[in-house]
Amino acid sequence: MDLTPTGMERDTAAPTLGARIHAIAAELYPICRSLAGPGARATLDVVERQIALKRVETPTGTPAHDWATPLEWRVHDAWIRDPSGRVVVDFSDCNLHVLNYSVAFRGRMTLDALRSHIFTLPEQPDLIPYRTSYYEDQWGFCMRYADVEKLPAEGLYDVCIDAEHVVGAMSHGEHLIRGDTDREFVLTTHICHPSLANDNCSGIAVLTELAKTLAGRDLRWSYRFIFAPATIGALAWLARNPEVVDRIDHGLVVSCLGDAGGPNYKRSRRGDAPIDRAMAHVMTGAASTGTIRDFAPEGYDERQFCSPGYDLPFGLLQRSIHATFPQYHTSADNLDFIRPEYLAASHDTILEAIEIIEADYCPLNLSPMGEPQLGRRGLYGPVGGGAQIFDIDAIRWVLNLADGCHSLLDIAERSGLRFRVVAAAAERLRQARLLT
Repeated sequence: MDLTPTGMERDTAAPTLGARIHAIAAELYPICRSLAGPGARATLDVVERQIALKRVETPTGTPAHDWATPLEWRVHDAWIRDPSGRVVVDFSDCNLHVLNYSVAFRGRMTLDALRSHIFTLPEQPDLIPYRTSYYEDQWGFCMRYADVEKLPAEGLYDVCIDAEHVVGAMSHGEHLIRGDTDREFVLTTHICHPSLANDNCSGIAVLTELAKTLAGRDLRWSYRFIFAPATIGALAWLARNPEVVDRIDHGLVVSCLGDAGGPNYKRSRRGDAPIDRAMAHVMTGAASTGTIRDFAPEGYDERQFCSPGYDLPFGLLQRSIHATFPQYHTSADNLDFIRPEYLAASHDTILEAIEIIEADYCPLNLSPMGEPQLGRRGLYGPVGGGAQIFDIDAIRWVLNLADGCHSLLDIAERSGLRFRVVAAAAERLRQARLLT
């Protein structure tokens, strides 16, 4: 990929780019998603209206290493009526109101009995929490603590959760952009969270738009985008795709890409993979507020790709780190919380890292015996001592380290120059036949 200033084909209209990403997130936001079921398929429908998808259905009970794919969850309706018949909780108002993956229930009970099945946030009394019960049969509701405190203590409450768990399949989608080789760069994000905008409508929307950005580019690597449920989705994909796993050179997991925090990058288990170095270079630029963290076995699906049996070079990109912002897993993680400008910035951060990996190579100086004469090649100003036409520092660094052992990223890191400047200098030297 040409990374010179004239070769860049970036969408620099950030508001327009951000608005497009936000519009995809807004379409995703109302869908009631879970590990498997109609919500996941509806999510993939939204993505497929933007980019081509290979849809994969893994039957319920299919082994995925130490796990098995789950039953589908289908929730049709849910509500609580107080003793006067007034509806105090309605699933149709907010799908977070139902414990995700809840079993069905219908009955009448006192408030004291009902309280053990209601999840709240006393420290955030006006927010609805997001809670799950994937691997234990429970029924329950999530409510604002302030609303629970207003419920009448006397009388019986009428409770209904019209839901079912059925044998079916777990859905995921893949989009493949073929490059010059079958070596792959994999980008993945989870699709199992319901109406939570940052976690993770933002990740789905950013990767969808990024796939459109890369379409039609001259690429060295092939790019695989995976939209799958968290944990079990990654495990099932790894188990059923050993031939693809062997072709992965770079990987990135993304989530929480739309808020004002960060950005934050967590290195792969290897710690020094090309994706780690490229992301570190992007996020430590002069204008960046990015933070780099070492790998830890917590977080999102980088845990699966970086498990010791695979040890793939997968990092994690987020803006605010999961579980550190007050809106996390609450009804406050809504469409107002994510902003077009931050969605666009996340898109561009990933794109810049891709451009570095695509453009990096080990140059060889064709005139290594002393410094070549630059002026007669148009690489130095006609009058010495003043400002030069080109970045002479970058040209000299490239010439000095172009020994076939140092890559352009090596040169950028050692010189303290930005990769784009080094790549542009290398291209000028190639055109002058001083570099190969």
